[in-house]
Amino acid sequence: FQEAGLPAIDQIGFVVPDMDQALQEYESLFGPFERMDSPLEQVWFRGQRCDVHLELAFGQSGDMEIEFIAVRSGNSPHSEFLAAGGNGVQHLRMRVDNHDVAAEKLKALGYEAVWHHRIGDDIAFSYHQRNSETTMIELLQMPH
Repeated sequence: FQEAGLPAIDQIGFVVPDMDQALQEYESLFGPFERMDSPLEQVWFRGQRCDVHLELAFGQSGDMEIEFIAVRSGNSPHSEFLAAGGNGVQHLRMRVDNHDVAAEKLKALGYEAVWHHRIGDDIAFSYHQRNSETTMIELLQMPH
């Protein structure tokens, strides 16, 4: 990715079926975790707008952020991952200064945006998938 002018990966995202159980199992490795409720409205997912409610938890491993995601309701790459029997690494994140430019670079590498949302002028995120790969790439533009 760095050859394409994209930044290094700064987060590993895990989708978990049970947040409490995941935190209990991984607190000693990546904790302490900061939990966050994340209801999102009118997010684009596979060409349609939808509402989704996620529960998030953030920990650390050195400089790498570890994110756990549990689906409370709605459709998203996370609910799709769980429905397909997934449990574990679902995405790798890159923080970018310009979301749209970075998305075009991923597109040139064969990645299609399957989930995206913009909040104002300076916050945007998206998940990108190549072919039928289960691990997606997340782009996040957000002030530090």
